[in-house]
Amino acid sequence: MNILFAGSPHSAAKVLDSLSNESNINIKAVITQPDKRGKRGSKLIESAVANKARSLNIKTFKPEHLDNDNLKAELSSIEVEFLIVVAYGKIIPSWLLNLPTVSPINIHFSILPKYRGASPIQSAILNGDTSTGISIIKINNKLDSGDIYSVFEKNIEDDDDKISLERKLTELCNTNLFNILDKINSNELNASPQDHSKATYCNKVLKQESEINFNDGSTNIINKYRAYIEWPGIYFNYKNKVIKIHKIEKTNENSSDIPGTIHKIDKTGLYINTSDKVVVITYLQFQNKNIISSNDLYNSHKDFFS
Repeated sequence: MNILFAGSPHSAAKVLDSLSNESNINIKAVITQPDKRGKRGSKLIESAVANKARSLNIKTFKPEHLDNDNLKAELSSIEVEFLIVVAYGKIIPSWLLNLPTVSPINIHFSILPKYRGASPIQSAILNGDTSTGISIIKINNKLDSGDIYSVFEKNIEDDDDKISLERKLTELCNTNLFNILDKINSNELNASPQDHSKATYCNKVLKQESEINFNDGSTNIINKYRAYIEWPGIYFNYKNKVIKIHKIEKTNENSSDIPGTIHKIDKTGLYINTSDKVVVITYLQFQNKNIISSNDLYNSHKDFFS
């Protein structure tokens, strides 16, 4: 099977790597996001997929826009059965969807039609879902609304966060994708329409969403920490200081005062009241400072939080 692959982040790179190890698959080319400037703007950084494709000696395209004549001319000369899309980050135009002779396929990290959009993993964690999964669908011209070839479910554990859950879903994809492609290619598997009446949507996560509100319940606060652990993280304001949280847990202790007030501080952590239970922060970071542990926090900042 000849494949054109489109993707950008680490999860997509792992899928690309897995497909490259299948003897019956030939990855003809890869499309990924253009190189981007690092945080300090001094160096261009390629996507994880570009890095993996380079190590595999696969021809790679990094277009700013997919609707350009040069890209069309080059890709139209490549014969492929499948276009495989995993978190590419751009809308796929109709000319590219029509390129594969069998099917254009998207791997979406939710059980569609739930969580169509850019942040399905974060949304599942934020909402306290106990399960999620992957959907292997035929791409159409609407957002994540194509017919479904197959879905695979995965439980969400209490200690799962965005990083661990994405890893598990990527492994779930890699375990099953080749078999699904083989069945589609041999006409043993047909796609079924989604129930569009049950569709829900999730937007791209924004940096301004990272501030926590202690008026929220402790469960919602912990879920936000788990969902945003990779980016953008979470923070709170205290005495006009921006404080980023690097580890926070829920306790069994009932809150004793107004949400956002300090319950106590000791060498085990900074305990803060919410609308129900007390939460404890064990690693935090003041703006432009290093991350500090609860022990160091107590020794150096106990008066600030008293």
